[in-house]
Amino acid sequence: MSEESILNEIESNREEYINFLQRLVQINTYNPPGNEMNLAVEIEKYLKEAGIESEIFPFGDNRANLIATLNDNFDGHNLLYNGHMDTVPPSSLDDWKHDPLSGFIKRNKIMYGRGTTDMKSGLAAMIVTLKILKKLNIKLTGNLILNAVPDEETGGKMGTKWFVENKLNSIKCDFVIVGEATGYNPLPKAIILGEKGIVQIKIITNGIACHSSIAFQGKNAIYMMSEIIENLDKLEIPDVDPPMLEKALLKLLSSAFPNEETFKRIYNEQPQLQSIVKSLLQSTKSMNMIKGGVKENVVPDHCEAIIDFRLLPGQNSEMVINALKKLINDLGYKINNSPKGKPGEIFVYLDIFLQSEPSYWRNWEESQKLKDFSNIVEKIYKKKPINFLFPATSDAQYYRNSNYCEKTILFGPGNAATAHAINENVEIEDFINAIKVYSLFAFNFLK
Repeated sequence: MSEESILNEIESNREEYINFLQRLVQINTYNPPGNEMNLAVEIEKYLKEAGIESEIFPFGDNRANLIATLNDNFDGHNLLYNGHMDTVPPSSLDDWKHDPLSGFIKRNKIMYGRGTTDMKSGLAAMIVTLKILKKLNIKLTGNLILNAVPDEETGGKMGTKWFVENKLNSIKCDFVIVGEATGYNPLPKAIILGEKGIVQIKIITNGIACHSSIAFQGKNAIYMMSEIIENLDKLEIPDVDPPMLEKALLKLLSSAFPNEETFKRIYNEQPQLQSIVKSLLQSTKSMNMIKGGVKENVVPDHCEAIIDFRLLPGQNSEMVINALKKLINDLGYKINNSPKGKPGEIFVYLDIFLQSEPSYWRNWEESQKLKDFSNIVEKIYKKKPINFLFPATSDAQYYRNSNYCEKTILFGPGNAATAHAINENVEIEDFINAIKVYSLFAFNFLK
């Protein structure tokens, strides 16, 4: 069996794989509420027809995890592919050119729909890889494991985190690929080696309501919130060095261009690239939602805001909370342990409702397997990929930070800029190329 026979198998069955992706896109797994069970059943059916056993683990209301393996032997090298089944909701349907659940294909080149990029195309490509290796009856010394997970869009605790803690703890793993979209136009494909963490905190200010004609009798909760917002730049979150300094990041980016001069010219013309690099060098914060007030002539006694922090490896949610508490105390406000207080009580309440820790594969430069993967990507995509970091977060954190498998990367079809966007789409050829990369890497890793 050769790499050429695998590539021929993929080219011979392109339409089947495209139709399979289209079916996945047409299944509603908007999260909330999720409904990933509907997709898990479709995946189970497809794998069963290929002679591959899978197991579904139901939970909640029509939600599920799924695991599938190429064989029953875990004594050799084990490779794990991870893809999430849930997607974000589509927002306003009127703004979409095509129904987000249609999987509409334009000129046999682009498929539209919610989840095409994030990340049903990556998940479908991984599922197809299992089928290809099974069908060709390739002699392997290891195993390929698939985690099809729910809940990624809302933190991943009921999906990937659950798998690591409950089902993978008895199976050693040598390498993990999370199939998130890693296209960053105008750059070639990226291989993501680490990511920032996220902490989203709801801040509630509680004041005293009164008639606005005698506003000094009350305590305006919106003004309290405004005071906190105006002082956010004084937050004392401990500084840490980024995993890569600016010079190293620019060197990784420049490797994708013919020469240094071309890179500098394009980089200086691309504010988006500059912003990505800047975001990877520091923690960031952004106040993204705020609401308060009940009537135009009532001094508000309640205001809520949500602030989003993105953290570097070495920073954590406890640092953020401690910094916020100190800032609020310095402003003269009491921090309450409950969002409810006594009548006339003035306080601030903090609630963490989403958090995930940053993660990073520290010794990636020493990995021959990573070099092998990069060579396969270059062979299939006809461009050398870049090794890079992720300014957002993903389920890779649960593999890296738990010490289950630090050798975890992100790589998948799709342009990351279209994820969560209106008219989300994926190029068909990118999807097919991802199948080729996943299949060739699994073959070489496990043979």
